[in-house]
Amino acid sequence: MGIIDNINKVFDHRIRLGIMSILVVNEDADFNRLKELLDVTDGNLASHLKALEQAEYILVQKQFIGRKPNTRYSATTLGNNEFKKHINALEKLIKK
Repeated sequence: MGIIDNINKVFDHRIRLGIMSILVVNEDADFNRLKELLDVTDGNLASHLKALEQAEYILVQKQFIGRKPNTRYSATTLGNNEFKKHINALEKLIKK
């Protein structure tokens, strides 16, 4: 096994890395919280969330709070496992 085998291309972009970092340490986060923490535009955040959703690394839950729509995101078990493998691979690479 090579030193970079567990580095996951899905997490190559800093915004996706940031999204997963937030979701792995929190039960969930809504769109506005992610946008605020990452300091990104709506469109940029939405496109990266879509990529993570397509990879089945995050779960999307849409609901209404009062009359306002609210979209919450959480990491799936697969997403958690793949993200941890990615972080471990980065740590091993840095320690070499």
